[in-house]
Amino acid sequence: MKKQTFLKGSVILMASAAAAKVLGALFRIPLTNMLGGVGMSCFSCAYSFFMPVYALIVTGISSAVARMTASCVALGMYANAKRIRRLALVIFTAAGFPAGALMALLAVPFSVYSVGSTDAATAIVMIAPAVVFSCISAVERGYYEGLSNMYPTAVSQVVEGIVKVAAGLWLCGYVVGNGDCLIRLFPWAGDIRALAAAAGILGVTLSTAGAALYFAVLRFFSGTPDSSENTLESRRSIACQLVREALPVGAGAVVTNLSALIDMWTIIGLISYSETYTGRFEGVSAGEVPQFVYGSFSGIALTVFNLVPSVTNMLGKGALTCIASAKGCGSPEALRRGTYQALFTAAVIAVPASVGLGVMAPEVLGLLFPRQSDEVSLCISSLRFLMPAMLCLCMAYPLFSMLQAVGKASAPLKIMLAGTVVKLAGNLLLIPLVGVDGAAVSTSLSYIFILAAAMRIYFRETGIAPEKGMFLGVVYAGAMCGGTAYLAAELAGDSNLLRIAAAVLTGGSVYAAVLWATLGRKTKAP
Repeated sequence: MKKQTFLKGSVILMASAAAAKVLGALFRIPLTNMLGGVGMSCFSCAYSFFMPVYALIVTGISSAVARMTASCVALGMYANAKRIRRLALVIFTAAGFPAGALMALLAVPFSVYSVGSTDAATAIVMIAPAVVFSCISAVERGYYEGLSNMYPTAVSQVVEGIVKVAAGLWLCGYVVGNGDCLIRLFPWAGDIRALAAAAGILGVTLSTAGAALYFAVLRFFSGTPDSSENTLESRRSIACQLVREALPVGAGAVVTNLSALIDMWTIIGLISYSETYTGRFEGVSAGEVPQFVYGSFSGIALTVFNLVPSVTNMLGKGALTCIASAKGCGSPEALRRGTYQALFTAAVIAVPASVGLGVMAPEVLGLLFPRQSDEVSLCISSLRFLMPAMLCLCMAYPLFSMLQAVGKASAPLKIMLAGTVVKLAGNLLLIPLVGVDGAAVSTSLSYIFILAAAMRIYFRETGIAPEKGMFLGVVYAGAMCGGTAYLAAELAGDSNLLRIAAAVLTGGSVYAAVLWATLGRKTKAP
């Protein structure tokens, strides 16, 4: 088999992640416009419950299967790689069923505890089966990534995004358009906004089923590598290794997703005792204000915030195999080169994106959410406060994968636990003082700490010397990009679209020029 290089594999995954994020935006933005702040609180409540379960059961699967498969392929042990795939499917699919069932059983108490009513319970039940389908897709993605073939992962992400947009928006729109009839049929679901949120999140479940179906079709029509090598590890040994490698990554991802639960509980809980937002939002009663504020923050500010990190996260998948191979071969130069390819690429993408979104926050949110003026006005400053977190998260994602590749799989868990403590303390201290902006500030403080800790551990473990000058050049180019973008937007008039277009074209050109002038050929290969 012809393997893909780190850069080629990363480009494939980042392109698919970008396409998936565009599709995700095409899903979340119209959904937010249909549901509003209160409806999005039900959607976000269900998603906040789903994500820690998904993280624990699913997140570590791909990396564990990929690393073990890559090790077998390097030795020509294709039969053993197939055994790893089969066992992983059995083990993790079996784990997905009780996890999904537990979500459904806890739907009502979780909804009552989180949003003060049962409105989000139906949405939680609708997303519970997605755990099982996600387990299947994660195993298949890990297997093909271990073969250094990133195309199946890329295609499955796009398939998932297309199904989510088509099914989720159609179902939500159907409920909104036929609300009176459907409420009579499903009286336990709450009001029309809660039922519409459940319909929208059912689209997420159907999208995971679509990705699993794609892999089933791919497996039926595609062959697998053959080998005369018949050495097989015992099933017990493979199972123990799969769990041992997947569990720390999953536990670390759970901690990462705890920040969403912390935001939900602290924002709704603390703002309910504050009069900061009383009377500010038309058509929102005093009792709905906490849900409205949380739904706006999670549905608008966090949706935009997560766009870029999810793309740079794909660098970690490519870096894991590259760094693991370099570590196994004992090549310091290959280790150094792979490290800086991943980190430098993440920085080059993240710096202008975070600076640009910070400068153009009013225009971007106004263009994406034209029907939600109250929600947008609430989230402009929050999005700006989130930009340092976005930059740090873009850099931290590849680092976590590289830490796993060099044998420090438990380090991300410890780092994220400490970062969660920072996040919780920041929310408790800042939300009573400055409202929902306090949650954004605490998120940035948390990820600044996380990135610093991850870099310190990784560079100490590998013995690689940080090349600070290269990254300072990227930061300088980003600052020039932001200043130029701001000036171009001011000269472009009042149209949000024209202001954004002028800022992107001018700022992007200046960024590329300054980056080349300050770093020269280093932008090609660290």
